[in-house]
Amino acid sequence: MKIRFYNARILSMKENEDIFIGELHTDGNRISYVGKSEDAPKDVSFDKEIDCEGNVLMPGLKDCHTHSGMTAFRSLADDLNLQDWLNNEIFPREARMTGDDCYWLTKLSILEYLTSGITAIEDMYLTPETIADACIEMGMRCELVSGLNKFGPTLEVLEERYNKLNDKHPLIGFKMGLHAEYTCDKELLENTAKLIAKYKAPMYVHMSETKTEVEECKGRYGLSPVALFDKLGLFDYGGVIYHGVWVDEADRALLKKRGVMVVSNPASNAKLASGIAPITDYLKDGIIVALGTDGPSSNNCLDMFREMYLVSALGKLREMNPLAVPATEVLKMATVNGSATLEHPDTDILAKGKLADIVMIDLHQPNMQPILNIPNNIVYSGSKTNVKMTMIDGKILYMNGEFIDTDVDEIYNKSEEIMRKLR
Repeated sequence: MKIRFYNARILSMKENEDIFIGELHTDGNRISYVGKSEDAPKDVSFDKEIDCEGNVLMPGLKDCHTHSGMTAFRSLADDLNLQDWLNNEIFPREARMTGDDCYWLTKLSILEYLTSGITAIEDMYLTPETIADACIEMGMRCELVSGLNKFGPTLEVLEERYNKLNDKHPLIGFKMGLHAEYTCDKELLENTAKLIAKYKAPMYVHMSETKTEVEECKGRYGLSPVALFDKLGLFDYGGVIYHGVWVDEADRALLKKRGVMVVSNPASNAKLASGIAPITDYLKDGIIVALGTDGPSSNNCLDMFREMYLVSALGKLREMNPLAVPATEVLKMATVNGSATLEHPDTDILAKGKLADIVMIDLHQPNMQPILNIPNNIVYSGSKTNVKMTMIDGKILYMNGEFIDTDVDEIYNKSEEIMRKLR
């Protein structure tokens, strides 16, 4: 399908390009034109033309750390510390979950992602095969991440999934990952490093989320989690750490050396009282930072606007400096940097030839007025209620508060059945 969006404010996220009034064309799943209206091709026949009425078109937001199937536990086990929450409330219930449960609960989360302008996710959860099926059917772009740990699955399963799921569908990819240092024994870490070396693959892992986690790792190995993974070769081909709250200068030097990126989850870290990540230090050190919601049980909301506000506000509070973590840097985290952690270079900016993963931001609401500084408005006063449209791979999946070609009631009913069973 060929679609023309006109009368739009274009926030392309290209380096040093200001917002401009123009139009954007899509042809199938790619952007075929973005620029001023007077320069647009005049000999194109479009299937649909959409007047953006002065609203903003920008690259889709990327949720670079989530556990979609945990919608089952939203508001079930709140106001606990991380270890109590995991060991006493979450792990026992997850042991009873099936692949079909994960399939329907992922679909429920995708509805929420779409309302928040999220066009791609990094999802670490129990049954990646059924999560992939849910994402394909719903049209969500997804990088599945292994959560391998000492409770399962096996390294053989990890390798099989890596080879199979990376070839399953254009919307789907699969990353090698471990749940965390504290859920893996040393033998598993060492054997995973061998697999990493075999495929020259980046490593994705929860790391340095809490002070206790870091102290216990040092007690076991005499090294921080970052230093341990570096020593074992797990970061030889780069990767991503989720959270990265408790890191020191030496850790950051290792992350920078290995090209390891950080996905910050400010809402989850605040709610679990894990701490505030040193975002300013990461930025000064040239370490790429992206954003994630974490799961809908620990957060409990899959809302990238809240994450954008919090990563800036908490960063300023941590440094006691209102100049820290500016809005322009936050928008980059949510779009361009997110594409980097996903290894999706074709989704970072709005430009000809890029994938058509696009959101429209409604400026005709009180919280976006007056229109003095649009990037600042999006980060500091924006809300998911301002998401007017979410397009993934050239298909409009959410528009004007409606989900396109989706049986929402079926997803709600199936999810409620599963939640009753697990509670």
